[in-house]
Amino acid sequence: MTDPPYIIQSQSIVTMSSSIPKPYGLVEGGAIIIADGHIKWIGKSNGIPSAYRDLPIKDFGKKLITPALVDCHTHVVYGGNRAREFEMRLQGASYQELAEAGGGINSTVEATRKANEENLLEDSLVRVDSMIAEGCSLIEIKSGYGLDEITELKMLSVARQIERVRPIRVKTTFLGAHAVPPEYNGLPDQYIDNVCIPTLYKAHADGLVDSVDGFCEGIAFQPYQIARVFDAAKELGIPMKLHAEQLSNLGGTKLAASYGALSADHIEYLDEEGVIAMAGSNTSAIILPGAYYTLRETQLPPIDDLRKHGVAMAVATDCNPGSSPISSLLLSMNMACTLFRMTPEEALAGTTKNAAKALGLDDTGSIEVGKRADLAIWNIQHPAELSYRVGFNSICKRVFGGKFG
Repeated sequence: MTDPPYIIQSQSIVTMSSSIPKPYGLVEGGAIIIADGHIKWIGKSNGIPSAYRDLPIKDFGKKLITPALVDCHTHVVYGGNRAREFEMRLQGASYQELAEAGGGINSTVEATRKANEENLLEDSLVRVDSMIAEGCSLIEIKSGYGLDEITELKMLSVARQIERVRPIRVKTTFLGAHAVPPEYNGLPDQYIDNVCIPTLYKAHADGLVDSVDGFCEGIAFQPYQIARVFDAAKELGIPMKLHAEQLSNLGGTKLAASYGALSADHIEYLDEEGVIAMAGSNTSAIILPGAYYTLRETQLPPIDDLRKHGVAMAVATDCNPGSSPISSLLLSMNMACTLFRMTPEEALAGTTKNAAKALGLDDTGSIEVGKRADLAIWNIQHPAELSYRVGFNSICKRVFGGKFG
């Protein structure tokens, strides 16, 4: 049974549509007609087609409506926490030193391996609920804290369960090439061939994988090793993305672009040559200010080069227990503006239409006819307020597939 159609109207509707030649794709005094969970019409309230004028109206007055937010890079499924490492980092240890000493990712691997699905789901939902409370309708969730077949599949299974128990869409990413586990210390090639790639095939067969990722960095995997994982993903017809150029420039972004990857993520150390490669393959940049902030990084991502070459920039939380223990997209938007000098319009595009693009989706992320009715209604009057405020959630209502809640 379908829900009856209705009209939402407001003084300001931020469509983020490129077909509306105003900043933010703004429609003032606007209305949206919603039916069957999708947008049937968008325009001025005084221009509603006669066939729809008798529909019930939900009038939000001076409140501002945007597309619901999209978090396109998260690691929300994991066991334990790394508060002790946070303390150690403040005492002088670097991210690389923590990883080489057996901490970092490996400490979370141990906790995640020990946790059962029920506990992982319970802990993950706390983080997901905070994202929903900020107007999020879609999140990407990576594996990568198992680094063995059983736990990688367990993480992806939990990620799939989240969208069955919460009103949110989930896109899963296999991140088996996240780190070399302790039992394969010094044997990254054997891990890729004996564990990572076979687990990818199993996860795909079980219907658990929407995309494939890797960590291309000196403390993780070299480009030629990531290429073997990408070859397997290509064979299976699975889209790719990559953690690249976070700590150094190894050429991971150019590798990702050569495979037509959906995105290259972090990219603080990316050069213009790499940006040009991204532009040529329509690969999105996912900007992750939470990790930059937490790690006290000083190398800025090449925002000006990304603008110059027309690379779509998304913004995400990178929610994880170590380098970005942040679950707030609103805070991430503020950080992107304050730390990286992105504009508020770029930050909002980065958490709506460009975030959807980075996930390979075109059915959400903007308020346009035919797209899902995924909306956020805010107690603000100008969209820049979303990036301007720190530690303040101005959400009024969220609409998910046409339903309020």
